[in-house]
Amino acid sequence: MKKNNYCQIRLETVADHRMVENLIRESFWNVYRPGCSEHYVIHVLRQDPSFVKELDLVMEMNGKLIGQNMFMKTVINADDGRDIPVLTMGPICIDSDLQRQGYGLQLLNYSLNKATELGYGAVLFEGNIEFYGKCGFKYAKEFSIRYHDLPEDADSSFFLCRELIPDYLTGITGIYQTPKGYYVDDADVERFDRAFPSKVKMKLPRQLF
Repeated sequence: MKKNNYCQIRLETVADHRMVENLIRESFWNVYRPGCSEHYVIHVLRQDPSFVKELDLVMEMNGKLIGQNMFMKTVINADDGRDIPVLTMGPICIDSDLQRQGYGLQLLNYSLNKATELGYGAVLFEGNIEFYGKCGFKYAKEFSIRYHDLPEDADSSFFLCRELIPDYLTGITGIYQTPKGYYVDDADVERFDRAFPSKVKMKLPRQLF
């Protein structure tokens, strides 16, 4: 548990689950698509054998839950035939009213330090380099790691990597695999979402889907 600027970061508990799901829903609603699926994704991933319970973290301010982050185990299918254990991350979010105030960076740094303490070698995931570069992430292509199912000439600037153990990926080339648990059915998302307060789905510019 860490306290800083009236905040604390701790492990998520079962009692937090619905509050965390609602926080994620509020944070991601209409951002990447009309509505969102991230709140259902974390609901599913908690039961996945690759879910890292020791890195399932929430952030509180004055007793109110304001942020969360989580990690999953996955692999790089190396070109030499090995499977290289790595982590992927997210969903990660901060309460919409508190974004761009440094809380996300604080949560992220704490999360990555904890993953390093636990002995994990690297984290790969999809994100914006303008933010995550502040925490040491680089384009995964700089490590010669390719994103699965992405054509060679496609834009891979969304695919980021950070070594937690220095030189962990040195000499390794290969293909990163997103854990299958992240892929959820839209119909399942719709059914799950009915248990939350009604919100309007909107098609907005810059959405990905």
